Amino acid sequence: MSRHLPARNGADVENAPSSEAGPGFEAVEVVRRPGPTTRARVGQMRAGTIHERRDDLATEEPLEIRIQAGEERRTVAITMRTPGHDFELAAGFLYGEGVAAPADIASIAYCTDEDVPPEARYNTVTVRLRGGLPDLPSLDRHFMTSSACGVCGTASLDALRGRCSPLPGQEDVPVSPEVLYRLPGRLRSAQGIFGKTGGLHAAGLFTAGGEPLAVREDVGRHNALDKLVGWAMMTGRLPLGGHVLMVSGRTSYEIMQKALTAGLPVVCAVSAPSSLAVDLAREFGMTLVGFLREERFNVYAGAHRIGR
Repeated sequence: MSRHLPARNGADVENAPSSEAGPGFEAVEVVRRPGPTTRARVGQMRAGTIHERRDDLATEEPLEIRIQAGEERRTVAITMRTPGHDFELAAGFLYGEGVAAPADIASIAYCTDEDVPPEARYNTVTVRLRGGLPDLPSLDRHFMTSSACGVCGTASLDALRGRCSPLPGQEDVPVSPEVLYRLPGRLRSAQGIFGKTGGLHAAGLFTAGGEPLAVREDVGRHNALDKLVGWAMMTGRLPLGGHVLMVSGRTSYEIMQKALTAGLPVVCAVSAPSSLAVDLAREFGMTLVGFLREERFNVYAGAHRIGR
């Protein structure tokens, strides 16, 4: 599919407006593009005295995701996210919700429609689809999402049963406990923005042997996984059978839903899963590992994939 591809430094390729003007041309306003971190002045208390210093904060900005087919257009979600890998975020979100498969997407670009002010240009993404707009009643719950808690409301397992089947077990590659022990450290070492800010979630894709393939960060755990799935989608890697997902924080129903739609058989987290996440893993034949830290973990479902 044609699209604006991510640049090697993690920023999505798009020509920014310039403030320079040649002879006979009017100067145009420079549009400042939000980055993943924001500088701030903070007061740090040490030995009873406050010292002022500079600090890096994780940027949190809204991203509006639009879909368009012909002249028809609709906003399907507005999420609070950390800027960077925005096209992957949009693609992964639409794939996870069953709106668009890779073949359905003609292009992804920042929006330059007249109704979008210049300062919001890099906070609005339009995904152009082949064919007409799909029926989207299930996305009404997604119109406004939060980076902290994901979407408001939870789709039932009944709705998921209509979209997904249990993962096949005959092609599984066993994952040894020793491989799992190393995943938290490898995920943490790849979190460059977290190292600066201390305030981001991460989702990492690993081989069954523990080799890292891609890591994405965001203030929202769901966004981090959408970015990772979007990367896999845009590089032709879906489905992700035989791979391991490692996430920071807890494992929610939505994390498991997104992993299931991507075909991921093994999901690991440094914290606890929710009850509905465990129900989903057991029903759809997934392996769910929690409290993975300090060479110990709990297996909540799919213990047959954990090698001896």
